[in-house]
Amino acid sequence: MERIGQQQVYDYLDKLEIKYEYYEHPEAPTIEIASQFYRGEGTTLCKNLFFRNHKGNRHYLVIMESSYAMDIHSVEKMLHQGKLSFASPERMMRYLGVKPGSVSLFTLVNDVNKEVTLFVDSKLLEVEKVSFHPNDNRASLVISSQEMLKFIKYSGNKYEILNLYGDSSE
Repeated sequence: MERIGQQQVYDYLDKLEIKYEYYEHPEAPTIEIASQFYRGEGTTLCKNLFFRNHKGNRHYLVIMESSYAMDIHSVEKMLHQGKLSFASPERMMRYLGVKPGSVSLFTLVNDVNKEVTLFVDSKLLEVEKVSFHPNDNRASLVISSQEMLKFIKYSGNKYEILNLYGDSSE
């Protein structure tokens, strides 16, 4: 079966024996568009944001539940990394190997020098399944949240699990 996405993503998943569900869909470069093709089925659609610090010498991938609208100033306060801005398409390609609209957890396979620090919202570890692009926004892969954590640990990147948006009962 020919699959959309970077072969390296599938190689990593196979090596780690991570089972996934595969879905093709029209190009979905934003979370708003991706949600139109979202199948639900007990899966949490994830938002993936790529930032750089003020000096441009540190880079951060932030992953959270898709429906949460977080502004950059909130991210700055929670991550304690100083002033942040969205990374340029050139930086995205250099550090994550993808163009805008295809950033996902799986882009860490392209960060060979482990220069990107990952921040994951703790609520994603409480859900059954999560969904990410396989580094191409014309497909989605669904894995369990525990398999997501396995992938994160295997990636070798620095990471931190944080409560990015407080108690859902607020």
